[in-house]
Amino acid sequence: MKGIIGKKVGMTSIFDPTGKQTACTIIEAGPCVVTQVKTKETDGYSALQLSFGEKKEKNSSSAAINHFSKAQTSPKRFSKEFRDFSVTKNIGETVTVDIFAEGETIEVVGTTKGKGFQGVVKRHGFSGVGQQSHGQHDRQRAPGSLGNSSDASRVMKGMRMAGRMGNDRVKMKGLKVVKIFADKNYILVSGSVPGHNGSIVLIQK
Repeated sequence: MKGIIGKKVGMTSIFDPTGKQTACTIIEAGPCVVTQVKTKETDGYSALQLSFGEKKEKNSSSAAINHFSKAQTSPKRFSKEFRDFSVTKNIGETVTVDIFAEGETIEVVGTTKGKGFQGVVKRHGFSGVGQQSHGQHDRQRAPGSLGNSSDASRVMKGMRMAGRMGNDRVKMKGLKVVKIFADKNYILVSGSVPGHNGSIVLIQK
């Protein structure tokens, strides 16, 4: 497997030579520094720890400063392990968007936007019950019955109810690399990617 840490910039659309329009997400991917190399002999599994984003030294702990100094780099904001990395890298080296190629199929992992406490119509797509007349009051977006009088007198587990919506870790599969701008560390991915603009995402093959 190969991967890189990136930051979602925004969305755009491009046209291919045939005139077909494709919606794309712009991701600033890397450059990431290899801050740790794990092997089966020392750690029981092989992985590369990549770090991305600058962080002020005064806001970093002494343990973090010492850890990043082994890779001869400044403290970083985000770190992530990628197991069984297909590209051979040593500690202190950088990983850029060059590890991917245009037309390649990838997966993107991100955290969706938080929507707060929402009702069942927005959270689960309920159509609402009742009518707007005949004396009903504020029942158009109500969930309806929650239990069964003939069974246990309680709300069963898994009942779709109102609650906190969003802020979930989501993996988007089957996305394609549409275009790569190596000079700006930009990668254009087909379709949408979870998260708000500026959020951290993981791109992996």
